[in-house]
Amino acid sequence: MKKVFLNKAKENLKIARASFDIECYNACANRAYYAAFQAAIAALADHGVQRGKNDHAWVQSEFNRRLIKKQKIYPARLKTYLLNMQQIRNMADYSDENVSKKAGRAQLSQATEMVEAIEKELSR
Repeated sequence: MKKVFLNKAKENLKIARASFDIECYNACANRAYYAAFQAAIAALADHGVQRGKNDHAWVQSEFNRRLIKKQKIYPARLKTYLLNMQQIRNMADYSDENVSKKAGRAQLSQATEMVEAIEKELSR
């Protein structure tokens, strides 16, 4: 399961980068969030934490509680990434506002950092 979700995360990160490059910042924000979200699922699975339905709030809280706060596997700065990225993704998908280039770049940067950190940990 962890490999499947890590591969999905990496695929979404590629699409987020491509979307950013062609100035589709809403699509970038959406795919960047899902890259980070699926990477978090892979990280949780690596530690035997799985759930049938990967609810966004559950994944965010379990990743933060178990893998950042309790076990200190990932840096504390990642703690806010998923929630903040979901808020930008929600704006991109559900509001009449558009994601700016600056917000798209930040979303892509955070997703890249998260996916790379999780991929590095999973390869140990």
